[in-house]
Amino acid sequence: MSKHLVIVESPAKAKTIEKYLGKDFHVLASYGHVRDLVPKEGAVDPEHDFAMKYEVIERNQKHVLAISKALKAADTLYLATDPDREGEAISWHLYELLNDKKLLKDKPVHRVVFHEITKKAVTEAIAHPGKLATNLINAQQARRALDYLVGFNLSPLLWKKIRRGLSAGRVQSPALRLIVERELEIEAFKSREYWTLNAALTADEQHFKAKLIQFGGEKISQFSITDQDRAEQVRQVLIEAADGQLLVTKLEKKQQKRHPAPPFITSTLQQEAARKLGFTTKRTMMVAQQLYEGIDIGGDTEGLITYMRTDSVNLSEDAVQDIRALIAENYGADNVPPEPRLFKTKSKNAQEAHEAIRPTSIRRLPASIKNYLNAEQFKLYELIWKRTIACQMIHATLNRIAVDLSCAAGQHVFRATGSSIAIPGFMTVYLEGKDDSNEGDDKESFLPTMQEGRPVPLNDVIADQHFTEPPPRYGEASLVKSLEEYGIGRPSTYSTIISTLQNREYVTLDTKRFYPTDVGRIVNRFLTEHFTKYVDYDFTANLEDELDAVSRGEKDWIPLMRAFWQPFTSLITEKEGSVQRKDITQEAIDEKCPDCASPLSIRLGRNGRFIGCTQYPECSYTRNLGDDGDSTEKAAEVVEGRVCPECASPLVLKAGKYGKFIGCSGYPKCRHIEPLEKPLDTHVECPQCKTGSLLKRKSRNGKVFYSCSGYPKCSYALWNAPLKESCPTCEWPILTVKVTKRNGAEKVCPQKDCKYATPYEGDPADAEGPK
Repeated sequence: MSKHLVIVESPAKAKTIEKYLGKDFHVLASYGHVRDLVPKEGAVDPEHDFAMKYEVIERNQKHVLAISKALKAADTLYLATDPDREGEAISWHLYELLNDKKLLKDKPVHRVVFHEITKKAVTEAIAHPGKLATNLINAQQARRALDYLVGFNLSPLLWKKIRRGLSAGRVQSPALRLIVERELEIEAFKSREYWTLNAALTADEQHFKAKLIQFGGEKISQFSITDQDRAEQVRQVLIEAADGQLLVTKLEKKQQKRHPAPPFITSTLQQEAARKLGFTTKRTMMVAQQLYEGIDIGGDTEGLITYMRTDSVNLSEDAVQDIRALIAENYGADNVPPEPRLFKTKSKNAQEAHEAIRPTSIRRLPASIKNYLNAEQFKLYELIWKRTIACQMIHATLNRIAVDLSCAAGQHVFRATGSSIAIPGFMTVYLEGKDDSNEGDDKESFLPTMQEGRPVPLNDVIADQHFTEPPPRYGEASLVKSLEEYGIGRPSTYSTIISTLQNREYVTLDTKRFYPTDVGRIVNRFLTEHFTKYVDYDFTANLEDELDAVSRGEKDWIPLMRAFWQPFTSLITEKEGSVQRKDITQEAIDEKCPDCASPLSIRLGRNGRFIGCTQYPECSYTRNLGDDGDSTEKAAEVVEGRVCPECASPLVLKAGKYGKFIGCSGYPKCRHIEPLEKPLDTHVECPQCKTGSLLKRKSRNGKVFYSCSGYPKCSYALWNAPLKESCPTCEWPILTVKVTKRNGAEKVCPQKDCKYATPYEGDPADAEGPK
């Protein structure tokens, strides 16, 4: 039997590490957390210094038993879970469990961390073990206890006052507030019209534009010209004054340096993967985990990147020297700065022993391993590799040019600006993306050569109409950026925060933008009005800072818990008695009921918000939110040009538990219904009946599937998008696009007995057909 037992979190990582360590080591996986608080009230006891009651997580019971069995035959235990607070907590829980079983008697227990899964890093970590970090464990216990106490006390209050099944969280609630407040800001926004005037010019056979910045000696502001008549009047004056040309009156040239972005940390990786690759935070972390744990490269499995949950921008000296050498070899020695670039970590609690996210070997070029990676793994690895290389290259040098062109003795002035890249530097490899930018990351404008005092031909003056726009809704990248700026949560929790808001149906993600649901709005209103302190951005950030102080050993966790718990539980008790359900689920509006003249209010129902009478159930008047209310009874919206195929009555739009649908106006005598969205034709012939085509449909719970247009005569159906390609193995008329965590996107044969599969090179979303 092996002399030493090593415990890691992931089975994939366990295999790789065991191969590195040799026959004297046996490596097992805990499969994540092994125990958690008991899922009932009383798991955290505030009366006894917040004592916590834990139990083994049922799905991991078998893994705990396997570890216990292996430990009996081992001489030494190495706890090698991930190098963060979560990993430290998992090691501690394992230690406590095994100690309770009397399995650690006289056996040395070591804590080791692997910042990268390479043979060198693993053997060095084993050779220099440490001890469990009590401060990190206390901070993680405090965080778990806080989340439990908030959830188990605030969520039942939401059930009583709003609706059963709702939840509130210490971190998710401020995140929800961000999304709701942005939506309210958008709804309250009043667009303003304004006009700009641009001179269309030509110099050196190059067309370019210059914007009007001064008219009649007065500076032009955004709202100087607010209607078409004024814009046209100004345009005519300018054309007459210019008489076909503008004079170059000022020309400024200067050089500007642009420095590379730091290497990736967790949050910036999530942001860039969202901007450049369209990945969700959850998808980014899943693929990064695969790259960290190890990929089989020609028979050798090795981790390709360093640990992906980090807030440190440090790079090891060895890594920096390798990066600088590769830059000199591949991009020229003139692209290597005289001294290595150093970046300052923003996080007060960053563990400087950790590194930024980088390739474990910078010489493992993306192109050289592309064939061993699926499409998602390759894209993310290439992103990390490019960012790492760029961060150690010289700055980019840009030539900035500003030209003023005037007429009417300088009374009317236009300005043209442009830039050109003098020395590309790091921009040869990588340029950081921008949120909500309609231009490419490397968009640069160029101007022709001009000289002061020389005229430039004027082709026309163009007046353009514009309207001010509200701030954009949050996408995943911009939400993560705001969470980081406010100090809400920590990098390792951003993905969980976003998933929780979606799973609770507080927000929806549409066209990569977050929209609050009706329930999300109501929950946020309740929390911001009655638990203002606990959804305050500064309060949440300060609490995170205090937890960080516990992890650094600067504060004790129990006084921190007491300071939070006492006012919080008092407020819960107060709100249970003082807040009425109608005060939360109803919002008064300045309108009377047409039936009984009582006030109307916006109310929350099973299918969302609607307008109803405050005297319900005595008065049952209701109408949809957004209807004008001119009639006492809102008629259902008729579907034009359609009648019921069963009774010929008009078809109308209806709303039910699963959203809007089309139904017969003759209900309940006729019960004909059909989906609101018509199935979309993929134009792929049904391989079973060969007469119908496969249609893209949605199931009752919103999941997309594909079925024959000849249903119910033909019942052929698929979960994966069909392709007009026959299987080269069994000659079945179609293939499908299947996406899995392990293999990424593949073309596979839908026949159960056929095992044909090959990588799919296109975007899986394109294969799904029309949206």
